[in-house]
Amino acid sequence: MTDTLHERPVLVVDFGAQYAQLIARRVREAHCYSEIVPHTMSTEEMLARQPAAVVLSGGPSSVYADGAPWLDGGLLEAGVPVLGICYGFQAMAGCLGGDVARTGQREYGHTPATITEPDSTLFAGQPAEQSVWMSHGDAVTTAPSGTRVTATTPGAPVAAFEDDERRLYGVQWHPEVLHTSHGQQVLENFLLRGAGLQPTWTSAHVAEELVASIREKVGDAHVICGLSGGVDSSVAAALVNAAVGDQLTCVFVDHGLLREGEAEQVEQDFVAATGVDLVVVDAQQRFLDALAGVSDPEQKRKIIGREFIRVFEQAARDIAGSADAEGHPVEFLVQGTLYPDVVESGGGTGAANIKSHHNVGGLPDDLQFTLIEPLRTLFKDEVRQVGLELGVPEAIVWRQPFPGPGLAIRIVGAVDADRLATLRRADAVAREELSAAGLDREIWQCPVVLLADVRSVGVQGDARTYGHPVVLRPVSSEDAMTADWTRLPYDVLARISSRITNEVAEVNRVVLDVTSKPPGTIEWE
Repeated sequence: MTDTLHERPVLVVDFGAQYAQLIARRVREAHCYSEIVPHTMSTEEMLARQPAAVVLSGGPSSVYADGAPWLDGGLLEAGVPVLGICYGFQAMAGCLGGDVARTGQREYGHTPATITEPDSTLFAGQPAEQSVWMSHGDAVTTAPSGTRVTATTPGAPVAAFEDDERRLYGVQWHPEVLHTSHGQQVLENFLLRGAGLQPTWTSAHVAEELVASIREKVGDAHVICGLSGGVDSSVAAALVNAAVGDQLTCVFVDHGLLREGEAEQVEQDFVAATGVDLVVVDAQQRFLDALAGVSDPEQKRKIIGREFIRVFEQAARDIAGSADAEGHPVEFLVQGTLYPDVVESGGGTGAANIKSHHNVGGLPDDLQFTLIEPLRTLFKDEVRQVGLELGVPEAIVWRQPFPGPGLAIRIVGAVDADRLATLRRADAVAREELSAAGLDREIWQCPVVLLADVRSVGVQGDARTYGHPVVLRPVSSEDAMTADWTRLPYDVLARISSRITNEVAEVNRVVLDVTSKPPGTIEWE
């Protein structure tokens, strides 16, 4: 990958942290190219990639635990600039001869840090007192010989150190998370001042590199892409279209779980802008039959993932049998999988399985395709930038995220046609009012959830009702890894509630979800 664009990567060595990818993303935000590699990769393999710099991620282990990830001291002697973060900082300190101790004084969450060397490479231009995000039990108590201590916290006497001569740097806290007040500046100081890199990496480079990688992988084979009309699948399809052109056929599966107007948006907006070959498959009854009586959210997701694949397989057989295929089989299936999907499905190193996304944990074991997932290492905002580079219509690029399983996972309870119709109408009202208020860009998304197995007493038109509640879930986020509920104006909430309870006969109550992520996920299922 790096040979394609002649970029020397910043390697992020993953020690089992869910935030390793976030570090890589922050490096890219500093306009430096990054790649993630496992801690099990040998130093020789890492150096063979000619890294411009190395960042050692955090991780859940204690340096004293049996089987804890090991750091080869040869990496620190290779002359490559290195930054250690959290566990990576402790492993680095131990490797260089410093002391790491179980002090019994743990630090988690917001922690005050004192910068003792304000002229240092990492902290130049920053205030002496900072709020940083900590997550550690062990602490570095004695800095390695040749390094200078540049910061302390109440629970970490050596919270940061650096050695400009060997270009070795480390911090105990997490500069990659937004909760650290000057974290991005710390990373940029390391990359630009410590490692001497030039900030030349842009979304144009990302798009160019991905297109080249897809073209090399596909060769002359035929490809199908599951196109939903959402941001992720649309950008993935645009990348593959740019790479292999008429070897791509997009398959839009109308599974009956869509919101109002989505099928029309795919055919009118996306196809008109890109000229892709689109096949529309009406599979509404198939999905409803498969989901009949199923309430468990994990089972729903797996059923939907399985049925998607079965539909794609039939579409591939139809395409392969067409005159245009010229005997070439359909070998590849493109999906718009993003990194948060992978992490929540337990696909990240050391990550727990929160829920199986239909395109990750929900795939059948007997998958007949080779997957192409060009966005698998990207976050949503990065995907949007790539989409803009490729000319994907802004109406799609800036569309609020919508899950592949559709409204099925926004119904708490079993799915049927009537419940889908109820939720579809309520969702349309909420989207109309948010757009009318100019809030489409203010919020990340606003799922509307139907509590299908819950009823409450109400009064409408002087008569008793016994209807369902719906939940509004407006959230703000940068990358879907964390989120907070959006403080929508009361008048907007009032209009949404009034319209839903007046226009959707089955609903007599509208409630607001004010839970952040964590502890709650964005979707209810």
